[in-house]
Amino acid sequence: MKVLVATARTQGARANDYHWATEGELVRVGEVCRRDRDDPDGGCGCGRGFAGLNSHRATTTARVAQVPLTRPEYVEAVRSSLQAQGWDPCACCSTDEADDLAEYVAGWPVGTIVERRLDLLHVRALPNELAA
Repeated sequence: MKVLVATARTQGARANDYHWATEGELVRVGEVCRRDRDDPDGGCGCGRGFAGLNSHRATTTARVAQVPLTRPEYVEAVRSSLQAQGWDPCACCSTDEADDLAEYVAGWPVGTIVERRLDLLHVRALPNELAA
């Protein structure tokens, strides 16, 4: 299935980029704190970051990837990550989040690099642009 994974590709396109996640790990769109909720360039950085499901670290760039996961496995990855971080995720919340993420990237080609600006994801680079 197509999902978002952490990547360092295109890091530095914005002066406040960061990449602390593990390259290639599954990511999600995390919660935004009060400090950043109105400004993705706020002091925290959570309004522009993707949260790594395994490392629990963040990055400002993610790549659309085709991974050998079934939908139930992807839902479980989201659920278990949230639980490991101290959240009490219900099955429907984890399913909704996984489905929303998969639906969001469905129209983008594999290899597309995206950035986050609060609740919106924007294409930073398409695969053919990266090859040049």
